[in-house]
Amino acid sequence: MYPSIRPMAAALLLLNVPITVQAADITLVAPVIVTATRTAQTIDETLASVVVIDRATIEQTQALDTADLLRLHAGLDVARNGGPGQTTSVFIRGAESNHTLIMIDGVKINSGTIGAAAVQNISPDLIERIEIVKGPRSTLYGSEAIGGVINIITRRAVNGTAFNASLGAGNQRTRKIKAGLHHAGTTLRGGVEAQRNISDGFPALRGSTLNRGYENNSINAYLGAKLSGVDIEASHWQTQGTSEYQDGYTLDPLAQDFTNRASALTLKANPSAAWATQAKLSQIADIIDQNQINPLSGANDFAHTKRNVFDWQNDVQISSGQLLTAGLTLSRENTESLSYGAGFDKNTDVNSLYVQDDLTLGAHQLLVAVRGTDHETAGFHTTWNMGYGYQATPDTRLIANVGTAFRSPDAFDRFGYGGNPNLKPETSRTLELGIRHSIRANHSIAITAFHNRMQDLISYNDPDGFFGPIPGANENIESATIRGIETSYRLALAQWRFQLEGVLQNAKNRTTGAQLARRASRSLTASTVYHVGRHQIGLDLLASGPRKDSDFSSDINNGYSLLNLTAQTRLGQHWTVRGKIENLLNKEYTLVTGYNTQGRLVLISIEYSLGQ
Repeated sequence: MYPSIRPMAAALLLLNVPITVQAADITLVAPVIVTATRTAQTIDETLASVVVIDRATIEQTQALDTADLLRLHAGLDVARNGGPGQTTSVFIRGAESNHTLIMIDGVKINSGTIGAAAVQNISPDLIERIEIVKGPRSTLYGSEAIGGVINIITRRAVNGTAFNASLGAGNQRTRKIKAGLHHAGTTLRGGVEAQRNISDGFPALRGSTLNRGYENNSINAYLGAKLSGVDIEASHWQTQGTSEYQDGYTLDPLAQDFTNRASALTLKANPSAAWATQAKLSQIADIIDQNQINPLSGANDFAHTKRNVFDWQNDVQISSGQLLTAGLTLSRENTESLSYGAGFDKNTDVNSLYVQDDLTLGAHQLLVAVRGTDHETAGFHTTWNMGYGYQATPDTRLIANVGTAFRSPDAFDRFGYGGNPNLKPETSRTLELGIRHSIRANHSIAITAFHNRMQDLISYNDPDGFFGPIPGANENIESATIRGIETSYRLALAQWRFQLEGVLQNAKNRTTGAQLARRASRSLTASTVYHVGRHQIGLDLLASGPRKDSDFSSDINNGYSLLNLTAQTRLGQHWTVRGKIENLLNKEYTLVTGYNTQGRLVLISIEYSLGQ
């Protein structure tokens, strides 16, 4: 049984508000998403398993980074090596952290050196919504999309002029400041938002008394125009700062500077009533520079990724019930690294073509997609997806999905320690069956079962041992199977909003027979929000089962439960005061053996907004 059901019941008493409310005909509006199929459709229409974190939820949650938002949804495991700004990994449905594709406004930001993205550096203050697609999406987006896709949509102007500014503070000398200005007219639109977040943090390592701080400066800017039937927009998102940490072996205090950025130029046009086309030229950078000289090499270690991508997408409406999507993606990537005196500087070209057909005939919907990818070193690879939906009744829909995905070996796999340039891609095949049912317009439930079989997983193989005469190498020698079932439940009653998500899964390495590290076999999340007039109070619960800590140890991290209390009140038309107590019950828990986690944290902020 989950250890946090009793704390949840106790926390409800803290609300001190009546919980007997009369049901009202509140309609749960299905949000429009683009990530699942690269085209706009509601969650009810899409065949994929999708989670949307909207702006209202982001403001209610008051998370300091994106990882804290993601972990409040079952099936998304988060591991963090300490406090704010420390290395953070996200696992979707039991897949590896580098099997999660992360995008900013549709632009892939995964590092080319280690394959993952620095979610700990992405500020929620600049986000309008997050679209999470669970399951394979390599057919639409290429490498890394084995477990799923996280598309972070930044804030944009809607209509007219809007201004916002906020100040926040909390214990551990946490300070936040943000300001933004947006305008949207008939022809021109534009905006800029900037944010600064500083914290002294807490000791990252167990037994240490040395606080490790974090500084993050973020900006998002865009300028767009509609000219002669063509919509053109230039955009730039960037976060940079410094993360302090501590060496796990020598206990030396260390720090590194980081920069993550994504810039894009996007053109959209409708050459005819049935044809929409979009071309996007983007560049990303993922930069880490150590502040200290490595004593073994006499130089500062670093890891740099720069990637230029051209993406051309075409959507053709064949008929009222059939939409054909096709496009090409050209990627040119440079990765450069120096670690303990060993380094590399490599360029990698990746070219791909994709096509998708989405067909609806009465109660039946069929989606078929295929992609061919030519990777400079990993060779040519084909992926595909098929989905089928059947509207059994006006309130019940049955869904089946099957698809393949892949992850090309990253630069560290090919050229780092144990590097092997002849590695093949890691591959997967996933089957998913689900049912969605609307009990009423304000009351819904969904259940999904999934089975993911992964092959050719890359692992370091050293049969002679670390001190043996023959050095080891990375090889495609492992496989894994992940089986699970997840459910979600939503209810809206008068001033109340309630959401519950749970997952049971078995993620196992078939080669070794061991459970995959840092992925819980069961987790439960719940969110309760109560609105009354200008006031709002909420509770967020996360309960996670035990997890194996590492592939290199037998440590088991115990299950844990967390409870966050949030509140906000509007003062007049323009001012809002928000407060949060994270880890309300001050629970001690472990995400990574040897590293501390966040204790009770109190945050208070005040925001001024004008327009929109």
